[in-house]
Amino acid sequence: MTSHSSAGSTSSAELSRRGLLAIGGLGAAAALTGAELPKAAAAPPQFDHPFQLGVASGDPLPDGFVIWTRLAPEPLAEDGSGGMPPQAFGVRYEIAEDERFQRVVRRGAVEAVPESAHSVHVEVGGLRPGREYFYRFRVAMAISPVGRTKTAPAYGASPDRLRLAVTSCQNYPAGYFVAYGDIIASDLDVVVHLGDYIYEGPSAGNPALDRAHAPAIELMTLTDYRIRHAQYKTDPLLQAAHGHLPFLVVPDDHEVKNNYADDSASGQSGDVFLARRAAAYQAYYENMPLRRSSLPVGADIQLYRRVRYGDLAQFHLLDTRQYRSKQARWTAETAIGGYSPGALDQDRTILGDAQEQWLQQGLASSGARWNILGNQTKFAPVDRKAGPGLDYSSQDSWGEGYVADRNQLMSFIAEHRPSNPVVITGDAHRNWVFDLKADFSDPESETLATEYLGTSISSGGDAIPNTIYGPTTDNPHLKFQNNQRGYVRVEVTPDEWRADFRVTDTVLSPDATLYTLATFITENGKPGAHKA
Repeated sequence: MTSHSSAGSTSSAELSRRGLLAIGGLGAAAALTGAELPKAAAAPPQFDHPFQLGVASGDPLPDGFVIWTRLAPEPLAEDGSGGMPPQAFGVRYEIAEDERFQRVVRRGAVEAVPESAHSVHVEVGGLRPGREYFYRFRVAMAISPVGRTKTAPAYGASPDRLRLAVTSCQNYPAGYFVAYGDIIASDLDVVVHLGDYIYEGPSAGNPALDRAHAPAIELMTLTDYRIRHAQYKTDPLLQAAHGHLPFLVVPDDHEVKNNYADDSASGQSGDVFLARRAAAYQAYYENMPLRRSSLPVGADIQLYRRVRYGDLAQFHLLDTRQYRSKQARWTAETAIGGYSPGALDQDRTILGDAQEQWLQQGLASSGARWNILGNQTKFAPVDRKAGPGLDYSSQDSWGEGYVADRNQLMSFIAEHRPSNPVVITGDAHRNWVFDLKADFSDPESETLATEYLGTSISSGGDAIPNTIYGPTTDNPHLKFQNNQRGYVRVEVTPDEWRADFRVTDTVLSPDATLYTLATFITENGKPGAHKA
């Protein structure tokens, strides 16, 4: 097991070079054989380096997973094509039990078409549960880097442990994605990305980093979003992490527009915004290892879903943007108990009726020891007013802006008692740990669940470190708060949930390392967290 200390930490620059060589070096040594190209595919030209965006895998099942790549010899081509001509090309793929592909177990061929930005999503099945596999692609004479991934344990299996990374909020101009170097070096099973995979704004960031956004505008069109996704995928550590581990991905707001809600965002609404949302969802699907069930239909995309790891853990991945009511307005003069009247409105929702029923049914029927809710915005409320009085003014968050939905879920948990509910959250660019109470106005009320909120990969850039251990007078349900960059590394066993808050002192150097600032534990059958 990898040590949880920072001793011997490897720099992200070294991992960038060494990791990419390890993942990609074997692919060029052997040819893919045996797969017939689709008859409709064109005879491919001799592309130079079409796999510059790497490879990825995701949504593991006991018998398979999704593997992904996108042909892009010129990733930042101004027309969003990635440098590909407007025609279909055949792409071969292979799955093997070993990284030298001496034991190939699956091979086939698919089309990469311009309508999908020449992206490839292959849903592989028929494999063995709970084991490591390797995969690669070929077009013409070009062979992709070799990817490594894992199937989930069998549904009836009882795994001893599950190790995961909780990540979110990676703003390209704000700093290097050094956390992914640490993720690659850790012995993990899966990465959970909770949103803000890209940022839609024109920010140039720190000029010294040479990481300005492309295109240098706010994203509006499908072409814009395709270019921005391609730029992020060129980051060597992000690309290497995708090639090393399966990802579970759900977007938040910046994949479309900051703080958007359903069919509206600041300055846009109705058909105009829905056209933008459709473009953003299309580009998101094209660049993520998602199944065909998530293929967008116009401005709609199916994102909430479940992924199970035997009887140890079940992920309930949520979509808190597509169906939510527009954010309410908060003022101190109209606040009721610190909340805006709109936040308390029973008719307003963050999940929508169908997703809320899906979540409740999944929790009620789950046979897993740990039920993990993959969530975008902070679930617990945080009183921002020191001393007397209350200020729950964060109207974009679940915990403060959608209180009726929050209370309904807590009441459901109190009544049905699903095993060990844990909410994992992104968005806030901070680390937080909360006990989730039956009644947040009463510190003595029952703790029903736990929230672990992870900080950003790079968004917000460097900050003067500030760490608070709770409880505090104003927020007695708070256990921990920190403002550094990094991620949360979690080990789940039948007995406990152990979360290491891995942080870095800077994201302005590619050589920065990470260390464990704090570790918190939730014990089986005992909701709430305590410091290790």
